[in-house]
Amino acid sequence: MQDTKDRTAGAAAPETGAFDMIIVGAGFAGMYMLHRARGLGLKARVFEAGTDVGGTWYWNRYPGARCDVESLEYSYSFSEELQQQWKWTERFAPQPEILKYAQHVADRFDLRRDIVFNTRVIASHYDEDAARWTVRTDTGAVVTGQFVVMATGCLSSTNLPDFKGLGSFKGRTYHTGQWPHEEVRFDGLRVGVIGTGSSAIQSIPIIAGQAKEVFVFQRTPNYSIPAHNAPLDPAYEAQIKADYAGFRARNRRMMPGFGSNNPRNEKSVFEAGEEERRAAFEARWNRGGLGFQGAFGDLMLNDEANQIAAEFVRGKIREIVKDQALAEKLAPRQAIGCKRICVDTGYYDTFNRPHVHLVDISQAPIEEITPTGLRTGGMDYALDAIVFATGFDAMTGTLLKMDIRGRNGLTLREKWSAGPRTYLGLGVVGFPNLFIVTGPGSPSVLTNMIVSIEQHVDWISDCVQYLRDHGKRSIEATEPAEISWVGHVNAVADATIYPTCNSWYLGANVPGKTRVFMPLIGFPAYADKCEEVKARGYEGFALGA
Repeated sequence: MQDTKDRTAGAAAPETGAFDMIIVGAGFAGMYMLHRARGLGLKARVFEAGTDVGGTWYWNRYPGARCDVESLEYSYSFSEELQQQWKWTERFAPQPEILKYAQHVADRFDLRRDIVFNTRVIASHYDEDAARWTVRTDTGAVVTGQFVVMATGCLSSTNLPDFKGLGSFKGRTYHTGQWPHEEVRFDGLRVGVIGTGSSAIQSIPIIAGQAKEVFVFQRTPNYSIPAHNAPLDPAYEAQIKADYAGFRARNRRMMPGFGSNNPRNEKSVFEAGEEERRAAFEARWNRGGLGFQGAFGDLMLNDEANQIAAEFVRGKIREIVKDQALAEKLAPRQAIGCKRICVDTGYYDTFNRPHVHLVDISQAPIEEITPTGLRTGGMDYALDAIVFATGFDAMTGTLLKMDIRGRNGLTLREKWSAGPRTYLGLGVVGFPNLFIVTGPGSPSVLTNMIVSIEQHVDWISDCVQYLRDHGKRSIEATEPAEISWVGHVNAVADATIYPTCNSWYLGANVPGKTRVFMPLIGFPAYADKCEEVKARGYEGFALGA
């Protein structure tokens, strides 16, 4: 796969330096953290592996890449001028527009002068005597900081299964999470797509519009709801911007941090008759997007209720896909929502095209990548290009790739050997002054990520200010608080059907990864808890003088 790294772009990394705060990553979390750090008068430095800002939206450039949260919600709220002046063009913003927005933010707030691009952090070691972190990069830079903020993102480490013969293929290979920066065309090619998660569901219709033949290798089908994307309605935009602050506040009281204009119906599906159920599901399907899960209040709490919603979607697949045997292969059997629901434009209809083929590998996994294609189920498929839509080592992958060592040389990998353990998803016992933005144990991937990012960065900023005001030089989660919090996250998850299927929420897509349900369900209650901890002088944390 193509290496998109370009050492010639971006600023040169300093060989040495002492900072108040070192921030890893220049996506939406890293940029906002830098902005807040400056506001506190901190000397801060950001290290970013890419050649520009944008994080997820810098790397994920695959065909059809688009956000599944509406653009007027998937955007910063910290600047009233920014949110009033920026104009989105579509209901669901495409990747190029989101990247352009990130670049605009970087320029508008003059962030680039404190960001070192083309530079990957490889190690971060804590010096207990000095109460400082020493951070090393792949460019040879060695810097120190009182605080380190990991703004590395939840979906930033691509997952590529170790297929036999992986390096033998003579054609073109791509991973949806590390797409080339120049245009890629598939005209006249036989293309294999491995995986049917969100990136595959978004890209397959585009690839099918170009390629001579497409083979989709599916292990587990996913539920997808139509986006019904369209140019952004100016009247709707004006309505939101007339009370943007109120709109943001209402969203922050929603379970996922968005969707106040289409709130969840708290009524049980069993309280509704067949006609009412059908109408509720139809309304959500026709509106499009992730709000489908909100048709009734118990869809994620009761398996029988969930299956009623799931069967509705399976029925839609049967209506769209003309070949009923193929429709059944595309119809998922697991609970709807236990894996992240996808949002698509024309995905199921693509399989009505004669040159698009579904290959079921659930019972016969891919045996080998060959020089001319791949082999599965004893059959060879000749391919000119392979697209690996195989997802990410979510939430912990990037953190564990770095050599992070806390007190007494304890590595984060050792600490998390049985699964990630945090307090509030923000701090880890044994790792003072290390903050994680949207880490495991926080709502993160079950929310509008920018809402969670702003909440975390604001909390970290307030915490740092509190430490300075009270003459403290370190903060570290306590073991009782961490143990209690891990138990709470598990208890909340176990009361739902989220842990019932093999999802990347559990790390089930990565061989050998400990299966633990990583995010916390429920943004408003979580944000309230964080405020309570802060109000009590950072209860559950030990503050060092």
